[in-house]
Amino acid sequence: MCLAVPGKVISISEDEPLLRKGKVSFGGVIKEVSLAYVPDVKIDDYVIVHVGFALSILDQEAAEKSLAEFQEMEAILSEQ
Repeated sequence: MCLAVPGKVISISEDEPLLRKGKVSFGGVIKEVSLAYVPDVKIDDYVIVHVGFALSILDQEAAEKSLAEFQEMEAILSEQ
């Protein structure tokens, strides 16, 4: 099973589109990801990330809903 996770872009480096990278926060865990597939992304945008690549830009409401659902799943699993 593959999982794409929403995260918030907190910084962007490199102007060359194919080399563009950014630091993305996943609930406080910061990872560097490739932004090559989302050339229009800006700081504070939410992106869906899979295997180190931001695949699409997500609106804030949808991102927050997904993150809340992940937290619910985590709570359920920790009860087991």
